[in-house]
Amino acid sequence: MIYTITFNPALDYITQVKNFKIGEINRTKTETILPGGKGLNVSIVLKNLGIENTALGFVAGFTGEELIRKIESQGVKTDFVKVEKGITRINIKISSMNENMIEETALNGMGPQITNDDTKTLMEKIQNMTAEDIVILSGSIPQNISTDIYDKICKSLSEKEITFIVDSTQELLMSVLKYNPFLIKPNKEELEETLNCKISTKEDIVNAAKELKKMGAQNVLVSLGNDGALLLTEENETYYSKAPKGEVVNTVGSGDSMVAGFIAGYYQTQDYEYALKTGVAAGSASAFSIRLATKEDVNILLKQL
Repeated sequence: MIYTITFNPALDYITQVKNFKIGEINRTKTETILPGGKGLNVSIVLKNLGIENTALGFVAGFTGEELIRKIESQGVKTDFVKVEKGITRINIKISSMNENMIEETALNGMGPQITNDDTKTLMEKIQNMTAEDIVILSGSIPQNISTDIYDKICKSLSEKEITFIVDSTQELLMSVLKYNPFLIKPNKEELEETLNCKISTKEDIVNAAKELKKMGAQNVLVSLGNDGALLLTEENETYYSKAPKGEVVNTVGSGDSMVAGFIAGYYQTQDYEYALKTGVAAGSASAFSIRLATKEDVNILLKQL
């Protein structure tokens, strides 16, 4: 089974408001409520590509129940830890056209109060996994969870010889490279920040990826936005894929979709070059749409690659 872990999922309330003004009553033009969180995005796209998976993480209250309902309605299995205090956060995303410019405003909720017992329950679920499983850890952690949670989980997965993928911020990523994650997915800017260097050419990208491999990563997938992506494999093979042509509508979730596409492609073929192209196609499909990538979208873009 493939598992995704999202520590701080949310319901994303996405709305359009004409000429949004602070301090006044504003009326919405459109309203959409979607499950949010990097790991959940990965789960949804994996399922869209025909890969069964289970979403793990923490939920609480009536918003947590709605999050579970929405995720399961898309065919994703769930095994969340249900927290007693607080509610699963609601993130408000406001898009407004003001003076011929689109302005985006976000108000992100706090999330529930996660206790040591709650994290212990999650760790117990991980202890029940086997070497046949795959785990994808994505995103940040809430303020009330110990910052070493990534370290504890990756150490446990490594000891059980479970394949795991990490897509997270600089500090969290660097702390777990010693456990040899199967795949990490920094972008160009994150490479520069992590290694404190300037990257201008593909050769620079390859050299930076090699540095992360020396620190423990098995495969390094570098997303390059409109320029596609580059992959340095565990065998030190380098593959590059351009991005397909299309109009960017919304980049939220495109990086998560790239991870899902890569895992789906590799899971089905064990071929790194095909996995890279599937990842790029999935990331682009999400960027070219208001929804996350579907199998039909990915297959169409794969033909360009």
